[in-house]
This record gives sequence, C-alpha cells and structure tokens, in this order.
Amino acid sequence: MKRILIIEDEQVIVEVEKDYLEAGGFEVEIATSGDIGLRKAVEEEYDLIILDLMLPKTDGFEICKQVRQVKNIPILMVSARKEDIDKIRGLGLGADDYITKPFSVGELVARVKAHLARYDRLITDNRKRHLDEIRIRGISVDKLSRKVFVNETEVLLTSKEYDLLLFLTLHPNRVFSKDELFEKIWGLDSNGDTTTVTVYISKLREKIEADPSNPQYIETIWGVGYRFNL
Repeated sequence: MKRILIIEDEQVIVEVEKDYLEAGGFEVEIATSGDIGLRKAVEEEYDLIILDLMLPKTDGFEICKQVRQVKNIPILMVSARKEDIDKIRGLGLGADDYITKPFSVGELVARVKAHLARYDRLITDNRKRHLDEIRIRGISVDKLSRKVFVNETEVLLTSKEYDLLLFLTLHPNRVFSKDELFEKIWGLDSNGDTTTVTVYISKLREKIEADPSNPQYIETIWGVGYRFNL
C-alpha cells in the first residue's frame, strides 16, 4: 500500500483529502504544522507528499527544498496563492505539481495516482537500465546497444572487441588465462595458439586506456592471463 503524507494546517481540507485517498487505497498520515511535516518527510518513508504552501513554523517552500536534498519522491504543492511567481518558485524547488485552491478532491486523487504511476515507471526504467549497463570507473558498457563509452565519450569497437570487453567487465577482478578467453569469446579450443587473444587485448587497451603501455583497466598477470580491475 502506498504511503502518503499530507502536510496541511486546515483541518477540514485535511480530513476530506484523507478520506478520499484512503478510499482510493492509500495509507495516509497527516502533519498540521511545517516543522512536524518536515521532520516526518525527511525521517520516515513515504511514496508521495501533498504539501501546503502556507504553514505555521516552516513554510512549504522550505520543506520542499529540504526534502529534495535527500529524497526524490513526488511532491504535490497545494496553495490558495495563484500567482505565477509562486508556481515557478515551487516547481523550481523540485515540486512535481502545483495545485491551486479550491480544487476538486477527485482531481487531487487522480493527480496523485498519475504521479505515483509515473514515478514507478521511472524507477522500473532505472532498474532496467542498471541491469543493462555496466559502469566501472570511467567505462560504461551498454549491453542493449552494444555501445562503449570511456569518460562519456563513445569508443568504436569491433564485434569481438566488444564481446571480449563485456566478458571481462562482467567478471571484474577475476583472472582468465588466454586459453579460457579464447574459448569463451571465440567458442573454440585454442590448441595452444593464443596470439588472437593477445592481439585483441592490445587493441582494446589502445581504445580504452589513457596510456596503453601502463594499463589501468586490463591488467596482465604474468604467466597466468588477464583481469579487468575494478
């Protein structure tokens, strides 16, 4: 169940919002002063905050500013003030929406659901992106597009160069012999001829290392093989 914090000092508005949101399947908590609302917003876990602008002790602008420093959850700012400057300031501080009073509580619930759905999609996309991308120091390997970036600059790799780099980055700090790498990347028994691996390691270093003669990523373990350093 999604948890929502309402920071609002008008009791009638609070009760109506709470009733509608709970009827919509949300768990709702209330804070009727800015200082208490700020403490709860920062210290406790919520999925969304409905934040009034004019509050005793600490106003909505300050609350929004401080919450945004530590959390990325949706914030819906509510106010009777209709001036564009207030909307601009609220959105500039990180509010996701600005609703002016009076408003339909049904509209508020609809906006809450829309922002939560959008936030869930964003989190899901970020998780997928994390699974589909390997980042090790300045190197980024995108498994979907098969693109490689070094310090945010794309480097062009051949198919086998990419396969070799991907394999090494998927197993960082592990040492692989040339025979193992030949079998894993080319799918063949090397029969002792590992020149291909040596050549491709050299090509990779030229493309991803700042100084190929003193590699920081792909390290040679003499007498054993290679490893990709974290």
